[in-house]
Amino acid sequence: MSDAAYPEPIARVIREFASAPRQLRLPLLLEYAKKLPPVPEGMGELEQVHECVTPLFLRAELDDQRRVTLYFDAPEEAPTTRGFASVVHAALNGATVEDVLATPDDFYTEMGLAELISPLRLKGMGGIVTRVKRQVREKAASQT
Repeated sequence: MSDAAYPEPIARVIREFASAPRQLRLPLLLEYAKKLPPVPEGMGELEQVHECVTPLFLRAELDDQRRVTLYFDAPEEAPTTRGFASVVHAALNGATVEDVLATPDDFYTEMGLAELISPLRLKGMGGIVTRVKRQVREKAASQT
């Protein structure tokens, strides 16, 4: 699937990474880690993504227009995991339910990360997308 088949926010993230020279992709991921918004106070329970090597927690919410808001919590000392969460946040936060559910769990492969990150860590990134989609699916079903 080319990035043209993705909604613009996802396509933008894919292009940003895929067009970066190989040696700059990991530093770019670490820059994303610094951009992960903090979880608001009183957010309530977040679900742990057990596929991640480092503890990562997430929560997906839907508004009345079926737009998704994502929240992630990961330790500062886990920049790769925070970077993954921030990439997913940049790509899917504000997206429609339909766009989130249509996103391949492994969209990161088109970003050129598979050649830089261990398979175990990549499994974690796929796990983040899978859990976001599951939460979105459940919340969308409860809105109907």
